[in-house]
Amino acid sequence: MSNIQNGPFIVTGASGQLGRQVVELLLQAGASPIVAVSRNPDKLADLQAKGVETRQGDFNDPASLDGAFVGGKRLLIISTDDLEPGKRLAAHSNAVAAAKAAGVDHIVYTSFASPVPDSPIGFAPDHEGTEKLIAASGANYTILRNNMYTDFLLMGGSKSVAIGKHFAAAAEGKAGYATRADCARAAAAALMTAMGRQTLDITGPQAVSQAEVAAILSEISGKDIPYIALPAENLVQAMVGNGLPEFMARVFVSFDEAIAQGFLDVAGDDLKTLTGQPGQTVRDFLMANRAALLTPPQH
Repeated sequence: MSNIQNGPFIVTGASGQLGRQVVELLLQAGASPIVAVSRNPDKLADLQAKGVETRQGDFNDPASLDGAFVGGKRLLIISTDDLEPGKRLAAHSNAVAAAKAAGVDHIVYTSFASPVPDSPIGFAPDHEGTEKLIAASGANYTILRNNMYTDFLLMGGSKSVAIGKHFAAAAEGKAGYATRADCARAAAAALMTAMGRQTLDITGPQAVSQAEVAAILSEISGKDIPYIALPAENLVQAMVGNGLPEFMARVFVSFDEAIAQGFLDVAGDDLKTLTGQPGQTVRDFLMANRAALLTPPQH
């Protein structure tokens, strides 16, 4: 990739699935130097062997971030996965403050689609608050509003195939699903090349309904799998009845509610503009993962 900016490039959350893919993409593109930050840098030994500097850093421990970000020019802040409302914003606030103190030139942040207060998704305001902190930091930035991971359809999809019905509380709503791999491509490209200040929607090429997901699952399995639209509360109680803690059930169902209400019906060309390549469609992703969908889920 041409026009790679000057590093060092710092990737937080580097031991997670998204962060690890971003580091690998930076390596493939020849970006350097690369700094991988994790709460558990022991998990990064394989990256260290490839010439990546590894550092310990925890967003919930502000003192650890001074050393983690020192010398960095371009920084990727990968959102934490705290589901309790407010927790992410507190952690992200520490990260943005440390980036400012370290003199970082450009911040890339993995936000979420439609981070507005009236979203049913409890942590949406944390993303909104983080975006505002970054905008006020004085640094240039690229906000990546990643839509729902297409990857999440695999777990539920295998259950739908196994029982012959696809249940969701998404009504007729659609989501602009993006694969984790495409979100990693977007983050790596922004970290290496983005200039100025911009907010991008990282999505698949088109938004997809749960009825369309059910049709793809039917095609893959060779059997008719209808979409059964449930009221949100019914789906929560069904999940609880299957052993999921109620808090987690409500978090999962809140994504369906956001789809039903149109908050995730976002799809466009930002990913292609940023990376030169459009996102993978839901159908192509599910087809590529046919074996996982046809494997009965483990209980």
